Amino acid sequence: QVRLVESGGGLVQPGGSLRLSCAASGFPFSNYPMNWYRQAPGKERDLVATISNTGESRQYAASVKGRFTISRDNTRNTVFLQVDSLNTEDTAVYYCHCRIQRIDRWGQGTQVTVSS
Repeated sequence: QVRLVESGGGLVQPGGSLRLSCAASGFPFSNYPMNWYRQAPGKERDLVATISNTGESRQYAASVKGRFTISRDNTRNTVFLQVDSLNTEDTAVYYCHCRIQRIDRWGQGTQVTVSS
């Protein structure tokens, strides 16, 4: 059974940092690219960052480039999102995502709230 479990969210002040984690199980993790999405209240779910299966290729949304870093550890079946220089517009639920055999798989999400 495919499982994606996010953790690491929380309340942080503007300018702060968090490290989000997504533990994957139930599929050959190292074979698949992984993604982080986020969804703010009343808005659509948007792609934030993508990492290739080997970790050699990474892509970011323009709004987070230079502030967020996606990485993965294939020995631990885990993908990370380091989020730095946070601002209030980064407040959202952050979701781990993988497309496996044309089926979208999602975690339950982890809330990130940026507030003073």
